Amino acid sequence: MKHLCLQPGTLWPAILRQTEHALHRGALRPIETTQALIEDRGIRFLVRQVSSLTRKEETRHAPTVKAGASSVVNPFLPYDPDLFVADLSDTHVALLNKFNVIDHHLLLVTRCFKSQDTLLDLADFAALLACMAEFDGLGFYNGGADAGASQHHKHLQIVPLPLGESGPPLPIESMLASACMEGPIGTIPGLAFRHAFAHLELAPAASRRAAHAAFDCYHALLEAAGLREIEMNGELHQSAPYNLLVAPQWMLLVPRSVERVEGISVNALGFAGSLFVRDAAQMQVIKSLGPMSVLERVAVPAVMGQ
Repeated sequence: MKHLCLQPGTLWPAILRQTEHALHRGALRPIETTQALIEDRGIRFLVRQVSSLTRKEETRHAPTVKAGASSVVNPFLPYDPDLFVADLSDTHVALLNKFNVIDHHLLLVTRCFKSQDTLLDLADFAALLACMAEFDGLGFYNGGADAGASQHHKHLQIVPLPLGESGPPLPIESMLASACMEGPIGTIPGLAFRHAFAHLELAPAASRRAAHAAFDCYHALLEAAGLREIEMNGELHQSAPYNLLVAPQWMLLVPRSVERVEGISVNALGFAGSLFVRDAAQMQVIKSLGPMSVLERVAVPAVMGQ
């Protein structure tokens, strides 16, 4: 395949141009939300009440019938050309998230099918960091269905900062200064569940050296969090679901136990301090339990010493 790469300075203009085009064509279907700030244990969580999340979930589970058999729809093979933003590399493309809650939310999708249960590789990090070099954003990965992944085809994601209209640009960052580091890997005292945290230096973020640094850091986080590599059909899979957050200065990895609490789905952005609810009843659940308790219930209990 011809080598493709993202040209510096072109991604953000392409996002703006393609967003306008996709809205005009009806390919992009933003989900309307209202926003609330809920403070819990020193974090000002951003909670969006999503009026049309049910529509997305129905689409997520909709089957298609081929040759008398039922199979799951893969929206990335082929992808909708109206959602195409850029060629990132010879392994990844950038697409607009069709049902976006956050404006200019990108999906970084493998050109060929790979499972969302496979471990991230160097090419994944090269694609992510190429995007992060173009605008101020938060990268994340939902490693498996129980970590909030809605599609089985491998894809990372990136959203621009700030995450909301009000409150801190990235709510979790208020806790990071208290990190207890033991060498390159540490933990955050305020997070009462299993996790692993690391500082990063990724400038220039688009370089191959930065991708190698992030890739090595990721494997160190997996090991520290107690996740193992499992070989299946010649590919490396994780031993359990997890969420990964990647910011220019740090990475956070959180193993998962379940996808939902009281019907509320939590993905990686929950651990950044951003949660989504379907209706007022679910908003009340968040307020009653507290956002941090919601995270604790979908994560894995902390091991001794965390």
